Amino acid sequence: IQKIKRLEEKIIEFLSIESDSDDDSIEAVEPDEEELEESEEDINEWQVGKKLKFDFADLRLEDWLKDLRKDKEALVDLYNNACAVKPDRDAKLRDLKELISNKLQQPINEHNRKIIIFTAFADTAYYLYGCLKEWVVKDFDANIAMVAGSKTYTTFGRNEYSNILTNFSPISKDRDKRKTMPQDGEIDILIATDCISEGQNLQDCDYLINYDIHWNPVRIIQRFGRIDRLGSTNKTIQLVNFWPTKDLDNYINLKERVESRMALVDVTATGEDNLLDTEQIKDLIEDDLKYRNQQLKKLRDEVLDLEDMSESVSLTEFTFDDFRIELMNFLQNNRKQLEEAPLGLYTVVPSPGGNYSHYCDLDLFSKTEQEIIKPGVVFCLKQKGDSKGNEEVNPLQPYFLVYIRDDGTVRFNYTNAKQILEIYRILCQGKAQPFEELCELFNTETKNGEDMTKYNDLMQRAVNEIARVFKFRSNQKLVSDRGALLIPQEKQIDNTSNFELVTWLVIK
Repeated sequence: IQKIKRLEEKIIEFLSIESDSDDDSIEAVEPDEEELEESEEDINEWQVGKKLKFDFADLRLEDWLKDLRKDKEALVDLYNNACAVKPDRDAKLRDLKELISNKLQQPINEHNRKIIIFTAFADTAYYLYGCLKEWVVKDFDANIAMVAGSKTYTTFGRNEYSNILTNFSPISKDRDKRKTMPQDGEIDILIATDCISEGQNLQDCDYLINYDIHWNPVRIIQRFGRIDRLGSTNKTIQLVNFWPTKDLDNYINLKERVESRMALVDVTATGEDNLLDTEQIKDLIEDDLKYRNQQLKKLRDEVLDLEDMSESVSLTEFTFDDFRIELMNFLQNNRKQLEEAPLGLYTVVPSPGGNYSHYCDLDLFSKTEQEIIKPGVVFCLKQKGDSKGNEEVNPLQPYFLVYIRDDGTVRFNYTNAKQILEIYRILCQGKAQPFEELCELFNTETKNGEDMTKYNDLMQRAVNEIARVFKFRSNQKLVSDRGALLIPQEKQIDNTSNFELVTWLVIK
């Protein structure tokens, strides 16, 4: 509103100067240098725009003023309606307080009063902290904190990012080993933006509230991953979502329309240089957005399994902290052996859903896992040459993981690296000795490695599928991300010659 007011004043001032000027009275006199400098300043003053500058003299200012006044009226109306919603009239805040009150008085795990409240916006985090601070401290004798980027507030301990998270989750953050920190007292409620949605171990907490819903369902799961982690001592954990409207379609359809329009405008603005025609662009956008919309609707009614995610979900939204932690000690103890190991190492393990399942401890596998993990191969490939820039399409660049079954079905592509690593872990962890019968079976099948036709064919199929998804994601990125770059042809993936085989896991 203030911006429009300033612009209106500037336009009115310009129109008034223009009407007062009398061109006929100007004498044809050469201006001196000072007058030239002043005239250049005047030109800059009577321009509008940032990247593109437009002179007021070239614009239909009277029409623009009318439109600006209409915009201002609409915005003033919105502003006045928003101002009328004070904390005592905020129904959403009232519901949040009721959830907090119930949790603090009746913990779902004994003596655990911890709550995380996620919001996408820093302004909302400030607002919630201001509304809840006195109420929480006075009525429940609890401590509350807020982290939103570089800005933090707390009623306990030092007002500093890492200290707040440690005081909120002292067990998982090993506070007892940091003698400079208080050992008595904790933070019970943490309000946060997505600045902590990745890489934080906060599993002391057992109750997470999404005060607003991110349009990407993976972000919601990622937030929940702060408390749904290894090492949690809680028997039960709870996720509560505040959905944007009673009719979710109003929200996600708006998102779909805006995203589609933005991407179409960006790409079609290149004119004759379009890499894709308008229909292709539209199809790619709609496929991705419809998928996410379906996941959001599913998440409203049930817990969404990461296994349900397809290649249209960005891998950058997953973290691999659990795997890194488990591998750290192993790497330290076996670094030399691993560094000296040749490429192409493999081993053979039994499938819980195959003919040799009796070698597995089936009690360790759920029915779903037995159905998913069928005989096949997990390939770990490395892209040859310069692959810089491909991180936009494959965040694990230059490495690709793919799980293909014996029937040629690619069950998990490189976009599902987390699921593939889970399969690796469940099949191989704790196994120090090879399965001799399976190794002999493999040797017989391949004539001691002389006939690798079956596995060459599987790898070719796997690479073809990697190439298909790679191309799809690069095109999708191009039309849905305003900052996306075109991946050069020499960095694209076409066939097996683009890769070298790092290792592979045969599942029998």
